[in-house]
Amino acid sequence: MDRINEFNNFRSLLFSIAYRILGSAMDAEDMVQETFLRWQQTPSDEVQSAKAYLTTIITRLCIDHLERAYVQRESYIGAWLPEPIPTSSEYHDTVVLRESLSIAFLVLLETLAPPERAAFLLREVFEYDYADISNMIGKSEQNCRQMVSRAKAHLAERRPRYDVTPDQQTQLLGQFLESCANGDLNGLLSILEADIVNWSDGGGKRSAALNLVYGADNVARLTLGIVRRMPPAAELRIHSLNGQPALVIYSEGQPYSVTLLDVANGRVRGLYNILNPDKLGHVPPLESDRHEGS
Repeated sequence: MDRINEFNNFRSLLFSIAYRILGSAMDAEDMVQETFLRWQQTPSDEVQSAKAYLTTIITRLCIDHLERAYVQRESYIGAWLPEPIPTSSEYHDTVVLRESLSIAFLVLLETLAPPERAAFLLREVFEYDYADISNMIGKSEQNCRQMVSRAKAHLAERRPRYDVTPDQQTQLLGQFLESCANGDLNGLLSILEADIVNWSDGGGKRSAALNLVYGADNVARLTLGIVRRMPPAAELRIHSLNGQPALVIYSEGQPYSVTLLDVANGRVRGLYNILNPDKLGHVPPLESDRHEGS
């Protein structure tokens, strides 16, 4: 098989791994490209399994990159949120794959050390065995088991798992939109958890709350204030991003912000607002014909 075609057979898998480790589509694409260059430079007779070899390369590249990124994020202006990517219902083979793409889950993964994050994802999301994970991250099997176990306990403690269907998410997003459109403070409070947390990522390039906002009343009032300050001629659309319905606000045909809800027990426990224009490059623009005619 042609080496380029062989690589392309695993391109989607490699991006999926890299994006979940890094939380950045741009960086994930860079890691995939670097993996391809190394693949091209490696003699065929040195590769026993293309999948294992490619996964090893991209995992190690991502761990090294993430260690540098964590240092850089210490000086990031305001809260740092992952870069949203478009998805469709056909994109996810399992509920685990869908849930592992959620912004809320990716934010939680930020609390793990890079090797621990990689080991956890390779085992719990991509179902590699510990012998393979050991080779991929350069740690003993016992060490890998310990890392995955610690990561699972850490994540479960901070984010109890709830089964939420896309229909439930869509319904709650509809209620959220209706309350915002009507300036209905009580309607908004009725769907927010008392201890909800609001995250806003403007990256210093767009106006956004620099600190996390806690509590239903504070978050509701902040949200309604943001709605009142929306860009002129803003248009709203619902897109499937990161495995869930998301609210996209457009200005002059281009995405201005993305809002995603973290839902549990029929209420919103987390609100994620991504405004940094550098992170909206994968969000589809409004249809060109609609924009031209507006």
